[in-house]
Amino acid sequence: MVMGPGPLLLVCMLGLSLTPPALTQDDSRYKHFLTQHYDAKPRGRNARYCESMMERRGLTTPCKDTNTFIHGNKGSIKAICGNENGNPYGEALRLSKSPFQVTTCRHVGGSPRPPCWYRATTGFRHIVVACEHGLPVHFDESFFRP
Repeated sequence: MVMGPGPLLLVCMLGLSLTPPALTQDDSRYKHFLTQHYDAKPRGRNARYCESMMERRGLTTPCKDTNTFIHGNKGSIKAICGNENGNPYGEALRLSKSPFQVTTCRHVGGSPRPPCWYRATTGFRHIVVACEHGLPVHFDESFFRP
């Protein structure tokens, strides 16, 4: 006996309807966080790097005033949301236990319209993020390592 697409379609639809909306929404917020703040292997880390990355990541319409890119691996960043690499900070934030290599890009032009010009500041810093369901969803700030 050959089954038509009906039962298979029903199983797929049931699977989609049982996926918690919060989980898919959190996943999209985490992906947005990565788009705005994550660059595993940066090249240059100077003004040219900032101008290129800010444009590539869609942060130049209008010119975003300040943005920080975190370098390293995603697992270490995710671990800030748990006890492995993070501690509570303030009301709903987490402070990394270990410093991360970061590049902070600051807008130096007068106009908020492209072309956008940026200055890069690099270093190793502890970072503060907001987490939802074990995933970082918002970059709050960073601190230079003493």
